[in-house]
Amino acid sequence: MTMMRSFLFSFFLVFQFQSFATIRLPAVIGSNMVLQQKSTVKLWGWGSPGEKVNVATTWHGLIDSTVVDGNGKWIVNLRTPAAGGPYGITINGSNTIELKNVLIGEVWICSGQSNMEFSYNWGAPAMKKDVAAANIPAIRFFQVQKVTALSPQENLAGEWSVCDTNTVKWFSAVAFYFGKRLNDDLNVPIGLINASWGGTPAETWTPSEIVNRDPALAEASRKLKTSAWWPITPGYTYNAMIAPLTNFSIAGAIWYQGESNTGTASTYSKLFGSMIESWRKAWAKELPFYFVQLAPYTYGEKNIAALLREAQVKTLALHQTGIVVTNDLADDTTDIHPKNKKDVGVRLAKMALANTYSLPISGAYSPLYNYMRVDGDMVTLFFKNVGTGLRAEGRTGEGFFIAGADKQFYPAEARIAGSTITLVSKQVKQPIAVRYAFSNTAVGNIFSREGMPLSPFRTDDWEVDTSSVK
Repeated sequence: MTMMRSFLFSFFLVFQFQSFATIRLPAVIGSNMVLQQKSTVKLWGWGSPGEKVNVATTWHGLIDSTVVDGNGKWIVNLRTPAAGGPYGITINGSNTIELKNVLIGEVWICSGQSNMEFSYNWGAPAMKKDVAAANIPAIRFFQVQKVTALSPQENLAGEWSVCDTNTVKWFSAVAFYFGKRLNDDLNVPIGLINASWGGTPAETWTPSEIVNRDPALAEASRKLKTSAWWPITPGYTYNAMIAPLTNFSIAGAIWYQGESNTGTASTYSKLFGSMIESWRKAWAKELPFYFVQLAPYTYGEKNIAALLREAQVKTLALHQTGIVVTNDLADDTTDIHPKNKKDVGVRLAKMALANTYSLPISGAYSPLYNYMRVDGDMVTLFFKNVGTGLRAEGRTGEGFFIAGADKQFYPAEARIAGSTITLVSKQVKQPIAVRYAFSNTAVGNIFSREGMPLSPFRTDDWEVDTSSVK
């Protein structure tokens, strides 16, 4: 028994020495990657304590050096130039690592649940033409593998690949169209990191301590339905799929999620806002954060998606956020995965181009309800982000309802006048509340003249029927 213990101890020492005898890198630092342009980026990894590490790049020809610390970790800060490449990076310690075909450009993380994960191979025949033309070497993909962890990790599984007609088939369709539009308009390399997992609620993408220390969020998390296919525990995917990336410099984030939180919509705005702030803290940067509003879908309980969409709009109170409205893109309200991912990705990109990159993009934002004015039996609605005005597709009043003090909503007759809409109803003589497209499946028909759909809204805060659909 003593000899066995001695052998195991000796084996442990040899294994430990071998594990830290060579310079190693995290998966996100590799050949084919894109580094954020005109910024200070980090290269980091592991090695033997006291080991000297030299880093040389072909974009400036200098050597940056550091020493592996007592915990076996090293990190080097590098200044990147304007977009370009390909470049090479050589990392030298007791061994040498050569990174090839590295580009400098704009890097975005793309996250959420199944509608972000959705790829061409999930079944999107409309993408066929775009897939056939997707040999775009200036776009690079990093697919994070699905995994969970109890505590924040330092590494994950994945690798960088070049966008071509094969790799694009497996990558997020929304992310691809987002990246393609950025590449077209900015003419710089684009790096896309996809960390998404179908079915996951926002709790699992949020550090657990944020959820657990807030009584309302903790209570809501306990109401989530368990699944054999995806995690629901707070922090689990954040720890394994986001935390290992936070040393990697990025320009911002896009997000498509919410379906799994429709049962706890009342706390979603607080949860989602807390998640965004936690990511910003982890990256030490006020990341631009653009997200997709839920599309029309036939849920099992009334109005739960309407309430979730409302919570998403409330998140716009955070600086550097934006919402993409999709109530015009649902081809089948019985399918929770709308097939039109191109317009979603393009709308996200237009928002980033206008807000993050300050380009003069027409129709970058959807109209949002601002306030209303009541004159007798008529309501006048005022909006933000109307562009050059509003227009209707089909009957103007479709989707508008008004109510009086009895809280009974009736269909309204609507008239567009430039950037405002007036409503009246024969059943409501003294209106005090308005709702537009406020249901699970309502398809919007009011747009800015630039083609962006009006976000669903309500002006009241009355109790909403969320009983089961019969």
